[in-house]
Amino acid sequence: MKMILHVLVITTLFSCDALGTRSKEKQTSPAGYNLGQYERFKVRESLQEISGIAFYRDEDHFMANNDEQGRVFQVGLRAKSAYPTWKFGKGGDYEELVFTGKDWLVLKSNGSVFRIDYLFSDTTESTVYHFPHPGKRDMEAAYYDIQRNQLMVICKSCEEDKKTPFTSVYAFRLDSMAYLRDTAFRIRSEDIPGLAESPSRHFRPSGAAVHPIEKRVYIVASINELLVITDLQGNVQEAHHLPRKHFSQPEGITFAPNGDMYISNEGDDEYTADILKFKYRPKN
Repeated sequence: MKMILHVLVITTLFSCDALGTRSKEKQTSPAGYNLGQYERFKVRESLQEISGIAFYRDEDHFMANNDEQGRVFQVGLRAKSAYPTWKFGKGGDYEELVFTGKDWLVLKSNGSVFRIDYLFSDTTESTVYHFPHPGKRDMEAAYYDIQRNQLMVICKSCEEDKKTPFTSVYAFRLDSMAYLRDTAFRIRSEDIPGLAESPSRHFRPSGAAVHPIEKRVYIVASINELLVITDLQGNVQEAHHLPRKHFSQPEGITFAPNGDMYISNEGDDEYTADILKFKYRPKN
């Protein structure tokens, strides 16, 4: 019995040391940001399953969608009343919301792209453009590449990526409102720092946006607990850990024109949905 207790004590000490080492890891951040310092805004009950978010005019006019109702919400970070809402489609698994400066686009998890028509009116509806390839897939992240005039859609879990060290990215052309048939490019898993130590060794993005000043792509991956930054061709440049105590379930990301970054966390039984604001302070 004494021997068993001795072994248990040693095992417990090693376990505590391992946890302590991880908890003491220094929080890294992209240049211009401090991921450990933010302003937190709770989201109303109607948006506890917030999936996509887009900065519109100011902090009173964020646009967001949840993942089931086929609705777009106008979110004021300090709003005291109910969010205005517009229904664009039937219930479904809707993920990313992107504003191109002209069109409002919603990505469904199966790859279908919905263009919202007559938003902010009583006749809001949508036109759907389907993904061209058969097969099971889960897509949650997309961003607008203004140089290509394309919506870039990133796989979270796609059949073509199974058992490969890649994450495929597809291009939806805004001039023809159709996908290009071939993969635009692929993000290499081995290029992502910290991915091998994350809860999933496959890169599983949940939201993306282009930085308005740096012209780089910021990608949040909730399952991986990572913020990954690439260039517009998908080449990984850096990655940063998103600890659960601050980033309970990061599903959306967007930027103000001055570079301030906003990351939205979906709520669950333990956490309340919120939007975190990170001030941008670039070094001159």
